[in-house]
Amino acid sequence: MIDDQRNDTLGCAGHPIVRTPNVDALARDGVRFSNAFVTTPICAASRASIFTGLVERTHGYTFGKPPVSAQHLANGYPALLHDAGYRTGFCGKYGINPRQEQYFDEYEEINRNPYFHEQPDGSLRHETELCADFAEQFIASSDGPFCLSVSFNASHAEDSDRRPAIGHFPSPKAVYGMYEDIAMPAPRLADQKYRDALPHFLKENSLNRERYFWRWDTPEKYEANLRAYFRMLSGIDGAIGRVRAALETAGTADNTIIVYMADNGYMMGDRGMAGKWNHFEQSLRVPLIVYDPRVDQSQEFRTDDAMALNIDLAPTFLEWAGLEASSQHQGSSLASHVRGEQPTEWRNDFFCEHLMEREQIPKHESVRGERYVYARYFGHDYEFLHDLQTDPDQLINLATDEAHAATLNEMRNRCDELRDSYGGPYRSPIAV
Repeated sequence: MIDDQRNDTLGCAGHPIVRTPNVDALARDGVRFSNAFVTTPICAASRASIFTGLVERTHGYTFGKPPVSAQHLANGYPALLHDAGYRTGFCGKYGINPRQEQYFDEYEEINRNPYFHEQPDGSLRHETELCADFAEQFIASSDGPFCLSVSFNASHAEDSDRRPAIGHFPSPKAVYGMYEDIAMPAPRLADQKYRDALPHFLKENSLNRERYFWRWDTPEKYEANLRAYFRMLSGIDGAIGRVRAALETAGTADNTIIVYMADNGYMMGDRGMAGKWNHFEQSLRVPLIVYDPRVDQSQEFRTDDAMALNIDLAPTFLEWAGLEASSQHQGSSLASHVRGEQPTEWRNDFFCEHLMEREQIPKHESVRGERYVYARYFGHDYEFLHDLQTDPDQLINLATDEAHAATLNEMRNRCDELRDSYGGPYRSPIAV
């Protein structure tokens, strides 16, 4: 699990600069889901969705909200696999409340702030390297079925240290100096007109804008931070190479499935924004690669264009383990897609939302379909409607276009239908 990585920042996804040979090897021999999304673009809610197989509106957790219920955690993949006899392990950024140490045989939180951790001998090791250390030890000491969750805190920026490159995106020493000789291209949607077209609550007072001025607002700062961010991704790639080597050494590489996914996307300066949180593709789309050594691939670098979601991971893991998914799970198993089969029925849209109580992050509920995207920022009484077929960059808002009134109404109704199936209209907590 990677933090803050959108779908296109991998070599196997066609990125012209980022070097990720180990992840690319997983994609070469496995399957890359080219339409993978999260249902809430923020780490806390998304990670809760990954563990439980539930959308935010159902599990109810994000920053500042009550903990995930014991019932939801008991139906999550760590608990069910642990109860079924799997040796379970977790390392890295956990990110939700409460912790679940009782469902893991080995558990170690390894976080940033700072990224470099002092060791007993006085040396410093990066969080990414420490996660790989844990994974190597766990794999070497496992002598039966296991499920290991390696949850990197990278490539999240160090928000408390805003020095360009050095502070924002401190990378492991193994990748120092990478990309320094390569010019960084400006964001594709960098033109001021793209920001000007946004409503006031997104273009002026949002956290997307505040963090933009922390790291992307000048050419010098942008180039330094983007290089450092790419180094972080390459550092993670190196750690994944170590994990694969550990599987080979342990003799378990041929019967261990590897899944690579991010908890949310990342804006990286597009539309004059940083961060995630909103309904745009850059926030919702994430990499998802599955390598199953049991699958005899008919082609290298196979892709699957089915809509895959973070809530699909829990039921997928359970099917692989020969267990039945809980009836409460709201995702669907991706196992048949990984095998190269196409289910007769599959989703053609999904519900996404962001419900954190923070004024700088406007709450929204949305539907992302194959062609149209509808977003309702209900705290500001503002709607978006995008036609991905004619406007894949979501630059034109059709919500006030009478020619699209019927489509707008249809998408509104679909949003209501999905919202109500997950728990109904949002009610802000009231202090008493």
